[in-house]
Amino acid sequence: MSETKRGIGTKCVQAGYTPGNGEPRQIPIVQSTTFKYDTSEDMGKLFDLEASGYFYTRLQNPTNDHVAAKIAELEGGTAGMLTSSGQAANFFALFNICETGSHIVSSSSIYGGTFNLIAVTMKKMGIDVTFVSPDATEEELDAAFRENTRAMFGETIANPALTVLDIEKFAKAAHRHGVPLIVDNTFPTPVHCRPIEWGADIVTHSTTKYMDGHGTAVGGAIVDSGRFDWMAHAEKFPGLTTPDDSYHGITYAEKFGKEGAFITKCTAQLMRDFGCIQSPQHAFYLNLGLESLHVRMKRHAENGLAVAEFLADRPEVIRVSYPGLKGDPYHELCVKYMPEGSCGVVSFELKGGRAAAEAFMKKLKLAAIETHVADARSCCLNPATSTHRQLTDEQLEAAGIPAGLVRMSCGLEDAADLIADLEQALA
Repeated sequence: MSETKRGIGTKCVQAGYTPGNGEPRQIPIVQSTTFKYDTSEDMGKLFDLEASGYFYTRLQNPTNDHVAAKIAELEGGTAGMLTSSGQAANFFALFNICETGSHIVSSSSIYGGTFNLIAVTMKKMGIDVTFVSPDATEEELDAAFRENTRAMFGETIANPALTVLDIEKFAKAAHRHGVPLIVDNTFPTPVHCRPIEWGADIVTHSTTKYMDGHGTAVGGAIVDSGRFDWMAHAEKFPGLTTPDDSYHGITYAEKFGKEGAFITKCTAQLMRDFGCIQSPQHAFYLNLGLESLHVRMKRHAENGLAVAEFLADRPEVIRVSYPGLKGDPYHELCVKYMPEGSCGVVSFELKGGRAAAEAFMKKLKLAAIETHVADARSCCLNPATSTHRQLTDEQLEAAGIPAGLVRMSCGLEDAADLIADLEQALA
């Protein structure tokens, strides 16, 4: 069987690194900032992008490249890179093709930190945005595009709203207007959804979540599908299709083709200038998590569904949001894009609002109160009493985050124990 046709579990364990005779079986941690060369000419070829290799870890490191190659293979892409966080990954993916005067179309149902990045910080850089509902019609999506639109963005499963992106619909809209679709695939991971297979062009991850899976190391990743034809839309993407004076006049799309242009530019320009590299030590931890990702994701999704079904029948609960739950507004899309399961994160609203949620959280014994998700250990959060405590109940309701909302990330414990814990806390 060819390497590209191997199962997802085999890729989780084996992809990205093949040791030679007598070489380390595990990916080595190359804990070095710099790399030695015999001549200036040898090093000069690296700076000219005429040869592949390493000269300074701020740009690239062998440990990171092995792990990025594994994630790229898992997603079905042609090239990948690691970043210091998921936020850095999303910023790099967008800024790599946007500049002052550009415009982005984004789903409104995305992680709050990413929303703020696009709506506030990138706006200060002169990059505008139009937010659209994840449920927007094709006509509404088309109306959001402008002549200066350079990218479309969304999340496979939004954090914490748990809406499911109709990847195929968004990809077709992006391509009708000659721009790539960038999808943050953090929650389902490539084990449960591979957006590139549905038309996405660039995939990002907060590897801090399920890919790491143990709350060990903050990190991010970007994967290029290698399918978007930058030269066919050359006027929109001059950074890729015209000479880069900061790199000896190289035109990335011509020299590295569709398969390598995006990631090479992202590394040569943005990583060079912003320096948001993931440490080799963190990449090593990440790879340990990736090796069991296919086993863990199945359990996370099973536990998430079991908890969602239990909560849906409780009189203390007003509503449950979980795309894998029958009757959920996004269940059909979940079945289409994630037939083998979604994730372990469940949101639910308790009767009694803020006070009820606070009392409930105090009684939990297994699920820890944390501003984290997608860990081996279950954790939960009530935004009204933590991340959004500065808002009134009315403001919370207007933001779609009612005071009684609890977000629970189901870990790898026995489902029966998680349900028993929830039951005693609700009582």
